[in-house]
Amino acid sequence: MFQQTNQGIVLKVKVIPKASRSQIAGWEGEELKVRLAAVPDKGQANAELVRFLADLLDIGKSHIQLIQGETSRHKRLCLTNISLDQLQKKLPLKLE
Repeated sequence: MFQQTNQGIVLKVKVIPKASRSQIAGWEGEELKVRLAAVPDKGQANAELVRFLADLLDIGKSHIQLIQGETSRHKRLCLTNISLDQLQKKLPLKLE
């Protein structure tokens, strides 16, 4: 689910844009599924993803970097300024 690297923690995310509101939708395999209340146009969904996760994880937006998947629903993010323990406590591991 999470991969610790020298640069930070890598998180795989599957984005579902154009939702009624931004929310965590659970896990799909190794990816965190996130519904976003933004359209996938001109980076709006990417910006909403960063804003939503920054608020959820209580870290600054500058501590979330999109490292793969700028135009894809499948993304990889690098998170800094948060420990693996903190991340696991703030993200639900399983949603039944």
